Amino acid sequence: MKRPEVGQSPDEVFDVVDSLDRVIGSAYRRDIHRRGLPHRAVHIFWLRADGQLCLQRRSFAKDNCPGLLSSSCAGHVDSGEDYLTAAVRELREELGVVGTSASLQEIDYAPQHAELGHEFVRSYVLRSDHRVSLAHDEVDSLIWRTPLELLDWSERMPTIFATPLLHLLRRQSIRFALGLPA
Repeated sequence: MKRPEVGQSPDEVFDVVDSLDRVIGSAYRRDIHRRGLPHRAVHIFWLRADGQLCLQRRSFAKDNCPGLLSSSCAGHVDSGEDYLTAAVRELREELGVVGTSASLQEIDYAPQHAELGHEFVRSYVLRSDHRVSLAHDEVDSLIWRTPLELLDWSERMPTIFATPLLHLLRRQSIRFALGLPA
């Protein structure tokens, strides 16, 4: 299988934020990541009616955590965009899931941290069944597991998981939303 050559554009523009998540400027993706500037991102945890949680294997062309398992969907908040709008957009772009802001429930707000790529992260849960159409330049494949299976797997084999997912799985509000032990 031929791997895509580009997993994202280095010319995307994101807002740079201060320690209180207030916009103080904007910069290109490449500059934000190279300089470790605080910016914004979203993560979505998608649970089907049968209790299975969607995990995304990131494209091998991604500049961060290529080929590693991550939350169902994740992405940056574009300059001038709000978190919820970004979450709806990322679902559509990465998974082909046409959701609405009403279908997403915010479950966590994490302050910027090195393990999160210096991103302030708002996490959402999507509880529904959808057909998918993967954007292969973003997503290599999907894997379905129960939240407990994910927790066990991530503790036994942490190196196959993206660091931001491991960080988020330690947050109590995310564990609660996924029905995991405290």
